[in-house]
This record gives sequence, structure tokens and C-alpha cells, in this order.
Amino acid sequence: MNNIPSVDLSDFLSSDPSKKQKFVNEIGRAYEEIGFVSLKNHFLDDNLVDDLYKEVKAFFDLPEDTKKAYEIEGLGGQRGYISFGKEHAKGKKEGDLKEFWHFGQDPEPDANLTEEYPENVHVKELEHFNETGMQAYRMLEKTGIYVLRALAIYIGLEEMYFDNWVKNGNSILRPIHYPPITEEPKGAVRAGAHGDINLITLLMGASAGGLQVLRKDGEWIDAIPNEDELVINVGDMLERHTNNKLRSTIHRVVNPPREEWDTPRYSIPFFMHPRSEMPLNCLEECINAEHPKAYEDITAGEFLHQRLVEIGLIKK
Repeated sequence: MNNIPSVDLSDFLSSDPSKKQKFVNEIGRAYEEIGFVSLKNHFLDDNLVDDLYKEVKAFFDLPEDTKKAYEIEGLGGQRGYISFGKEHAKGKKEGDLKEFWHFGQDPEPDANLTEEYPENVHVKELEHFNETGMQAYRMLEKTGIYVLRALAIYIGLEEMYFDNWVKNGNSILRPIHYPPITEEPKGAVRAGAHGDINLITLLMGASAGGLQVLRKDGEWIDAIPNEDELVINVGDMLERHTNNKLRSTIHRVVNPPREEWDTPRYSIPFFMHPRSEMPLNCLEECINAEHPKAYEDITAGEFLHQRLVEIGLIKK
């Protein structure tokens, strides 16, 4: 396997049960084997993607002082701007070579949340930035819900099992800017080797290469989707919940060759998180004599807090 498997969401949405089951089998096996797929026929259209990249590039081109006015103390990086080098991979001291923005959930009035989400931060310099970001947020969220429905079937759960946990969930849309590299990075990379915290991550095609995935045999392979595909991977929460049945694969964003150091990179992942009260206890369907329960019981909110401390976004 020299690239990640490709799957077609239109199969799952088909009225043909055999096509639906084909998608379930393909994505389930891929997530057991390598934890990544590329997905075609999702709900994001090309015009929305183009508009979002235009707004994101315009934001990161703003003066440093303007951007830093949107870095809000006390939010643990959950909303607004996070400046260059603030985040690092778990277990690393060097900050990643990136700056980013966070759009968060705008819950429905009847969401009955057990926690209060921070308000989204509005950029007054760019009229369409927030509106465009939240339109993309909704389309990625919708796509993610269907992927999780397929995985519920694959695991042996009721198809809508994840719906109530992820609707109004604590998901994050993160536009990232990796600026041109101007000097030897001294051990830092654009994004250090890591697993994602959440249930699943949906990644829009980045503006330059660099994403690599660690195969079971220890080899790094490039993740190269087609232009119209999303890269979708399993996060640590889902790996834990499925007792390691579905794999949260280590991945990284490597620095480009020296001759391409002057090329910036933009990337926009959507981190799909459930509501904080979701129990991540190992599912009974995934526990047997060969695979005994591997993790202590924990909620999604407790797990998220623990990991945000480990990657340096919040203090203990």
C-alpha cells in the first residue's frame, strides 16, 4: 500500500443495499488496516472550498498585530487565532512551524449542552471570513456524520449510534498556515508526528504536499488524495472507544525540500468531536478473549482536557 485507500460516499447514500454495504466494508477494513481513507462525493462543493481558501489566505496575510488581537487569553486555543509555534506534538518541545485559526460549534438553541462552548471570534477586517468558515463547518460536519454511520454498522452498532453525540458536538474547523521556511528549522517540522485527539478528522486538500502516514510496517507513505477528495482519518477517541479495532494512525507534515522553502502551505482540517459527556468506554462489541478491554473508562471531555495539556494549548 503506497497510498491511502479511496472510497466513494455515493455508494453509502445509494438506495442499493449492496453498494451501501460495500462502502461499509471498504471504509471499515481501511480503518482497521491504516486508519486513513480519501473520500469522494462528499458535501463540500468546489466553489465553497475556493471561497474558504481565499478568506483564509486573506486572514493570514493580515499584519501580525491585527491577527494577535484575535488571540484570546483564557480560551485554551479553542476559538480564534493561535500564533506561530504555540502548539507542539505530544512529547515534543519544539513548536510546530504553523499558525492557525479555530472555528467552533454554534449549537442549536435546544442543544441541552452540559458545558458552554466559547463564542466564535469574529474578524471585522474580512466581511465574509466567518460566514464562509461556518458554511464549510456545516458541510464537513454533515459528511462526518455519514462516515460515522457507516462505521457504526461496521462495528455492529445501530446506524445512528453516533448521531446524538456529534450533533452539537465540540467539533473544530482549523485553517492552518505553514509560512515559508526562512532558516534551518533546528528539529522543528510543520507538524510533528502525532495522532489526532478526536473521533475522526476530515481534511480538505492542502495547497502543497507534505502529509505522511505511518504504515504498520514502520514505513512513512505520502497521503495523496485526488483534488476532489477529502482525507479522513480515525482519531484517538474512536480508537479508544473501539478498543483499538479502528486505528488512530500516527501522521506528520514534513518540511518541503530546501528549494521549496519559500512556498507557504495552507491546510484546513475539521476535527470531529462529540459532546463532552460522551463516554469513551471500550464498546462491548469490540471486546473479546483476544482483545481484552485496553482502556479505563473516561468521558470525551476529560480525555480532551488531558490531551490539550499534553500538546501545550492549556496549562494544567
